[in-house]
Amino acid sequence: MALLAEAGVKISTSKRTLLVSARNFPVEVLFLRDDDIPQAVADGVADAGVVGLNEVEEHAAQVDIAQHLGFGACRLSIAVPKEVDYRSTAWLSHRRIATSYPRILSQFLRAQNVEADIHVITGSVEISTGIGLADAIFDIVSSGSTLVSNNLREVETVMHSDAVLITNRSLDAEKKKIVDELLFRFEAVRSAADKKYVLMNAPREALDAILGVLPGIKSPTVMPLAQEDWCSIHTVLDEDCVWDIIGRLKAAGAQGILVLPIEKMIL
Repeated sequence: MALLAEAGVKISTSKRTLLVSARNFPVEVLFLRDDDIPQAVADGVADAGVVGLNEVEEHAAQVDIAQHLGFGACRLSIAVPKEVDYRSTAWLSHRRIATSYPRILSQFLRAQNVEADIHVITGSVEISTGIGLADAIFDIVSSGSTLVSNNLREVETVMHSDAVLITNRSLDAEKKKIVDELLFRFEAVRSAADKKYVLMNAPREALDAILGVLPGIKSPTVMPLAQEDWCSIHTVLDEDCVWDIIGRLKAAGAQGILVLPIEKMIL
């Protein structure tokens, strides 16, 4: 919902409403459980959907993955009690593994030539070993704090997942055009997410030294100032390197350095 808002698609939400129309864009938003979304898109109930890649893989949904959206990063992993002496997947042989993702787990076990007893459950998979239901679990891991609180440790990472935009494979030209516009807007939001707009003033004699410091997307913009022999330099930098570069810019002679957020960036 935040991504839609940043992309300029205005939607009013209500806990009692499952289908809402955007006020300024030709889409309706249908709210479904995440595990229902892949099939809903595959069947044409919805034309597109935002859902975790793990759900798409688990349901083997016949959909197209239009774009990775850059949020919801996690992984699907096997975890065992901390006291277990786990050294390889051989330990899993003939063990009981609790999961909400039996298809993905089955594929992994076959690839490892391991036969195990898969217990399919929904919700609270992490408590399965503690209550004696299973010897190990296979579940989504993000920070890992849930595993720690349940005396578990991660031993095998099976797949990485994040939020994706999926589309029905039979969209007509008009709907494809709408999806393409959404993708364009999403990409503009994502491109700006970890970038900063940096501008500064500097004497022209320091210009070469400053340009040597800047690793911007393309050649920085250099504009003359009213004061003779001074110029203004504008560029875009990755957020994670801004502080390091600012110190080097000051040392090279830059003054009045401004660092501004970027809402959208069209590449």
